[in-house]
Amino acid sequence: MSLRGASGLSSSWPLKNGLDALDLLRTAVLLLDESCRIRHANGAAEELLGQSRRQLLGQPAQPWLDGRDSVLKTPLHGQPWAWLIEIPVHQGAHLDDLRQARGNQEAQRESLRNLAHEVRNPLAGLRAAAQLLEMELPRDDLREYTQVIVAEADRLAGLVARLASPSQSPVVPSVFNVHEVCERVLSLIRLEFGERIQLERDYDASVPDMRADRDPLLQALLNVARNGAQALVEAPETVDPVLRFSTRILHQPVLADGQHRMGLRIAVLDNGPGVPETLRDKLFHPLVTGRAQGTGLGLSLAQECLQRQGGLLEFDSIPGHTEFRLLLPLEIA
Repeated sequence: MSLRGASGLSSSWPLKNGLDALDLLRTAVLLLDESCRIRHANGAAEELLGQSRRQLLGQPAQPWLDGRDSVLKTPLHGQPWAWLIEIPVHQGAHLDDLRQARGNQEAQRESLRNLAHEVRNPLAGLRAAAQLLEMELPRDDLREYTQVIVAEADRLAGLVARLASPSQSPVVPSVFNVHEVCERVLSLIRLEFGERIQLERDYDASVPDMRADRDPLLQALLNVARNGAQALVEAPETVDPVLRFSTRILHQPVLADGQHRMGLRIAVLDNGPGVPETLRDKLFHPLVTGRAQGTGLGLSLAQECLQRQGGLLEFDSIPGHTEFRLLLPLEIA
């Protein structure tokens, strides 16, 4: 069969000296040996299949192809590989879904900000009235009730302040190494959770210094990591809880504001109970949480931080394996 897909490759294409060129293609390409095991995967295939080429090496190709439409297979002649597989990546619908989800989230946050402004003044009046009442009460045991009112009013005031914060704070780019940011977050997680969680790293050493807004990225990564760590410590059934950071370069990624030549993926993985099915479609909505002590703002704010820089936050989750992916354009310094 002659291969004619989105890439325009054919069986006579000089693959032996052009593997790097495969990473410039939008379609996912696999090179197979005679036994149909994977011997090479381009960047689009890594992104589509959710595995690095090192992880894919030697695996049977068929399980990755089952259920996929328009898979093209071409025999290779005079090459070190027997077969070339091309899997078209349909990105238009995906981009439309991302834009719609982003618009919905922005509308929800704007509604919450309006509500926060309405709540702020009555909340301040409630706190002031409780303080005045406390001064008039004759007994300490009665004052405990007004102190509870003041403390809860302060807690709600903090929540309101976060809801009312402006969504379009200016982006302040700087040049930094993303692994330094990862290590900073891991050190904070270690301080908070101690030895209760095992921390692991799987860094791509080829990731260059990048130009982006460092502090919001650090905050977004910390929110995601704390969310995973809290899920682990609150699930006593999890044996040997592990939180792992992974970094990878992406080629031709489709992000919230369109397609980019290069991107960066920071994955936060844990082996906890997973995201409940009832929360998956609305996990990034403000005030949505599956934790008893959660505010439901951490992931929503993380998504907002990434979107302001042209990125996005996505996840996959099954019991025993949850992966949150922070995706950003990779602008090399």
